[in-house]
Amino acid sequence: MSRIFQNVILQLKEIYGRKLGVIDSSGTVTACTYGLLDGPTVEHILKKYADPAAFYSYDGYTYKPVGNRSKMDFITFCEGVDETARTCCSVLAITLSNIKIFHDEKYDKSNLVKNILLDNILPEDILVKSKELHLDADVSRACFLIQTAEGASFSVFDILQNMFPEKGKNFIINIDEHFVALVKEVKDGIDAKEMDKIAKSIMDTLYTEALVKVYIGIGSTCDNIRDLARSYKESKIALEVGRVFESDKQIVNFETLGIGRLIYQLPTTLCELFLHEVFKKESLDALDQETILTIQKFFKHNLNVSETARELFVHRNTLVYRLDKIEKITGLDLREFDQSVTFKVAMMVKKYLESNTIKY
Repeated sequence: MSRIFQNVILQLKEIYGRKLGVIDSSGTVTACTYGLLDGPTVEHILKKYADPAAFYSYDGYTYKPVGNRSKMDFITFCEGVDETARTCCSVLAITLSNIKIFHDEKYDKSNLVKNILLDNILPEDILVKSKELHLDADVSRACFLIQTAEGASFSVFDILQNMFPEKGKNFIINIDEHFVALVKEVKDGIDAKEMDKIAKSIMDTLYTEALVKVYIGIGSTCDNIRDLARSYKESKIALEVGRVFESDKQIVNFETLGIGRLIYQLPTTLCELFLHEVFKKESLDALDQETILTIQKFFKHNLNVSETARELFVHRNTLVYRLDKIEKITGLDLREFDQSVTFKVAMMVKKYLESNTIKY
């Protein structure tokens, strides 16, 4: 970019007929119309820098900082301490700032990754852009999608940047006010448990440092940068399926969703047809909360009558009576494996139909 700056400076010299240039935040003259300024001049201006809206004069030159109080981008300078010198500094500052913005948008790696996630770039262009930015396309990466409370995504973004500072390997992307995506480079062959550990570390850190409760969806790993969009979509599906079927979980991995993932991808009309075919009309709605709890515990203990009765603090015969009652209402005997599977799927389908789906 210094070459572009140099061309602009030479063009302005033709207009104003003065020596001018630009100094970066480290104090190095990156482009100018003549040899480098001496060290003391640069150090003096850097120490004096305070207000980006102000001009500074020193040793026959006018200087104008560009940026803000917390971060200075660069300083423009021009020969002279008059109004013309200030105008020249201002014109140079505006021109170089616009060039920098355009350059960052065009060549920034994070911007490329965001465009890949959101399908804002053609597949055939991904590898070309990656090569231009020296971004390794053939490493294992995965997408972690962090869902936050309204207005909390900015603090989450800052904390994640501190947690994963390796910008060449990890990318933190602000999707909107509710979602922040972390695209993380991971080791080859990483399993779901290791991915869950990374997510738990994120969840615990965010709660400890900012008291922010988050939900995290994890997409599957991909070996090529072109597949990042798929991992991102999977992380969104993981959050939605988790919200419907495992609302008590804050971390949901796409690869361990099981049958919930299959149900989520079915048309609602097919789900409704399945319920009507399996059950008598209104049969599921006829089950009270005590019966629903009994069913849940029975499934939890893998259809073991004795273990279920022990947890429910009821006699074995009482549990058998409840199971007989369920069979009478629904037509399914939960003690039979095939019928219990049908009932389990039906309960999940009903829950899915009753849920209000999140629009992304």
